[in-house]
Amino acid sequence: MVTPINKNSSPRKGDLNLKIVSSQQKQASSPKTPRSKSLGDRFYRYTGEKLKWWQVMFRIIGTVIPHILPWVLLCGAYGLVISLLDHFGHLSSVDDIKALPQIVVALNVVLSLLLVFRTNTAHDHFWEGRKLWGSMVNRARNLSRGIWIYIQERESSDRTEKEKSMKLVAAFPIAMKLHLRREAMNSELEPLLSPQQYERILQTSHGPLEIAFWIGDYLQHQYERQNLHIFQLTDLQKMVDDSVDILGACERILKTPVPLIYTITLKILLFVYFLIVPLGLVESLGWETGPAMAFISLMFLTINEIGSEIEEPFGKDPNDLPLDFICNTIQRNVEDLIYHAPSSSQLGFRSRKVA
Repeated sequence: MVTPINKNSSPRKGDLNLKIVSSQQKQASSPKTPRSKSLGDRFYRYTGEKLKWWQVMFRIIGTVIPHILPWVLLCGAYGLVISLLDHFGHLSSVDDIKALPQIVVALNVVLSLLLVFRTNTAHDHFWEGRKLWGSMVNRARNLSRGIWIYIQERESSDRTEKEKSMKLVAAFPIAMKLHLRREAMNSELEPLLSPQQYERILQTSHGPLEIAFWIGDYLQHQYERQNLHIFQLTDLQKMVDDSVDILGACERILKTPVPLIYTITLKILLFVYFLIVPLGLVESLGWETGPAMAFISLMFLTINEIGSEIEEPFGKDPNDLPLDFICNTIQRNVEDLIYHAPSSSQLGFRSRKVA
């Protein structure tokens, strides 16, 4: 038996052509915007601050140049003095040292290796700190989401207590930021804490640990009131423990700089190098020894200063981690969950009980 074909259900060729044309027009009318690779846009995605490319350049370089500029000028002046002494023939005995170029080359190789090691070690601190703060963002989101979903609201006051505890989740990274910057707890925390908690945290010696204790105490209290299952309590307490572990890892980075003997040795070798290099350059460069010496010192001192700056990535310098931007992101995520996230029953995700 042959089933008849319903001609009305089959699409017509003209309709197909119209659909294809309309879809092509939509694609043409809304082209994909290529991802911008400009320095200003990259800085905006990193810090949340909109600046022009030249403003980014001045801000980043401006933290390094002021520290090394006096030494660069001093090295340039020293090169000029060497040129002056050579011009009047006071360096004839130095010119007779045949091994001087080999000494300069050896020092150049050694210093390059030491500076590369210093920069890589400092970048390891910087990158590990960035990964830890990325984990902190995830922990705060998961912990606030778990508190919102897991804990039952049996009384009208339960909703208020739940919102207060979620604000504590957002307050933890802010207190952690202030602690890593060796700053006292301040008014940044006031909107997220109750008046009693704010007064208490101003007096405590370790603000983030105090906030972690308050969150854990709230979770334990909800379990005792049977608003939370034991497995849910374990899950949420594990997130609090992970947050404290992240805090401890950041403290380890902060309190474990590059060994001082390495830093001292590097500075001594740089000093010796800057003393010897003009003696090897003056014969071929003459009066240009001063500018050449300033340029060489600028390169070496800039690399050394960059390593010194990113070694402790939790400060306020433009080259440090954007902790303010990260903390604002966490706070905004938690506040969106508190004030804008409806319950799943309102969205129709929970099946209704049939009478």
